[in-house]
This record gives sequence, C-alpha cells and structure tokens, in this order.
Amino acid sequence: MADSSRLCSVFLGSETGILKGVSLSRKQAFNFCNTQHLSRDQEVRVLVWGDRAETDLLLGARDGSVKTFSLEKGSFTETRSCGDPQEGGFTGLEVWRESSSDPVAEVITGKNVSRMRQNPAQRNKMATGGKENGLKIWDLENPKNPPVFSAKNLKDDWLDLKRAQWVRDIAFIPQSEKVVTCTGYHQRRPVMEMEFGDHPLTALSLPTGGTSVVVGNTRGEVAVLDLRKGLVRGVLKGLCGGVRALQCHPSLPIVASCGLDRFLRIHSLEDRKLQHKVYLKSRLNCLLLASQREEWGGGAGAGGEEVKKEEEEEEEEDEVWENMERVEEQGKRKSTTEEEEEEETLKKKKSKKGED
Repeated sequence: MADSSRLCSVFLGSETGILKGVSLSRKQAFNFCNTQHLSRDQEVRVLVWGDRAETDLLLGARDGSVKTFSLEKGSFTETRSCGDPQEGGFTGLEVWRESSSDPVAEVITGKNVSRMRQNPAQRNKMATGGKENGLKIWDLENPKNPPVFSAKNLKDDWLDLKRAQWVRDIAFIPQSEKVVTCTGYHQRRPVMEMEFGDHPLTALSLPTGGTSVVVGNTRGEVAVLDLRKGLVRGVLKGLCGGVRALQCHPSLPIVASCGLDRFLRIHSLEDRKLQHKVYLKSRLNCLLLASQREEWGGGAGAGGEEVKKEEEEEEEEDEVWENMERVEEQGKRKSTTEEEEEEETLKKKKSKKGED
C-alpha cells in the first residue's frame, strides 16, 4: 500500500469511513482502510496535512478520533481521541505546533459551529462560524481572551426580529486583513457582498492570487466570483448533487470538487473545462490535494481525453434523440366541438330522410 499512497495526487474522505486516494495520471483509485470493519462512526469529516512535507495525513472522524496516515508506510500509524462525539463532530482540523502532542489550549467558540479555518500567514489565528454563530477570529496564544474580531449581524428587520445567520465556510485572503465567507442565508454585514444562485452555499476555496473565490452550493452549482468587481466570472459545468468540498491548487489554475454524487472532478479555472472525472462509489465529505506531486505538471492528459470522449458521446446521444421521428398517438379522442359538429350533421341527414 505504500507504493499506492505515494502515487496519489488527491485524497478524499467518505461517509462510510474510507480514506480514498486517486492517481490522476494512472486513472486509478485506492482504498486505504479495512473495508470489512466499517461503520458510520468512522465517517471521515476533515482531512489536513500533518506536516509541510506532505508525508503524514490527519483524518478527523465522526467518533471524535484523529488518525494519522503515513504516505511512506501506506498505513495508519496513530490514533488519538479528541473529545466526546456527543458534543459535536469535527468542522475543522489544523496543525498549530507540530512538536506538541498534548492539548495546549481550549477555546469556547459557541454552539453549532459549521467551519473552522486557520490563517496560513499567522498560524495562531483561527476563524470559526456556524448556524446562529457569526464569524469570529481567535488568538490561540491567548485562548481565554475574547475573540480578536467578531462580525456583526444585520440590523433587526421591520418587525424587530433578529435576522438568521449561517456561516458555512471561511477562507483568509493572502497578504491582507480580509476574510471571505459563504453563507446559507443572505445575511452578512460585510465590506463586499456577492450573491450566487438561490440555494445555500456550502464550500469555498481561494485560487492563486487572491482576487477571486470559487463557491459551491447544495444544488451542485460551482461558480468563480471576482472579489474586486463583485461579479460572477463563470460557472463550472458537469456537477450534480450538493457540493461538500472545494480546493484550489496552490500554484496551478485548477480546482477539485466532491460531494453527494460520489464523483471527484477537476476543473480548469482558465477555460472552466472539466479535466478529470472519477467515480468513487461512496458519498464524499472532504478532499485534500497533494500539491507536491509531479503529475500535476502534465495538465489534463489522458483524463482530459476521457472527459472529452464522454462529452462527445453525450452529444451523439442528444443528436440521436433529436433526429428520431415523432410518432403521433393514433385513435386520438375527438374534441367536444368535433362531436357537436358530427351530431348536427347526423340530425340534418335524418331530417332530410324524413322529408323524402
């Protein structure tokens, strides 16, 4: 399994507790777990690299455990318990101090947290948000202090009722003091606000440059939004089913997505075309790109050709349906007006026969 894990360029976590790896260049998918002992309690909620060299992978499971997967060994090397699952599942997992294994700090963030994200530039800064739990930024160096930033909600409506809020995902814009969020409702009080579609947004990711953001919603729609102009740059096609995870490559103009339809998809952000599409049999919760793999330099490659063939086959099927002759139903029931006209003609014929 060690050779297989080193080949993978994308790792994904499923609802059934399976860690999946995909090699895009070889068109292969691997399962890195014992499939005979699976349960919903082992559902993989979050994935993150345990070190900057991308040799260890950390998994946050539904049962409150964090597992370490070694890519060099191709197996799980450590499991530790990180809380009671009854108190809530993982909404984020980040590495603050690689040398420390004991709990260092505990921050009370409030109930119904949907997402936690770390500031890559300042690793001691964490952002949280959720349902009726607005965006907050915390300093792990001072865990007992109140948040260093707390976003304000909109003013009460005309009935003096509090407006609902639901932060679904968060990202820190590089080289700035700005944070971008996506929400389940239209409720933020931000510096800039953009809307996409009518359905709740569930995931976002920042491409290289920090001038745009990729968002996905519960209907399976993914769009690229311009953070400078506040406009929709374009929509990525080919998805169906709610989007649960998005990740842009740190140096290449591509984005990976996964969700309820059990597919991993890789899109180009330059022409917004689908480059790779892999069916993985299980509903997927999260994904993680191995950015240091050599196969990323090959572009779409064979995967792009495969997607192109699928699109051509779909177009051929559409042409077949369009060129088919329409068969009208025989013995069509006559309308009431036609029946009345026939009755009148019959009456006229009978009257003529009576006169004769």
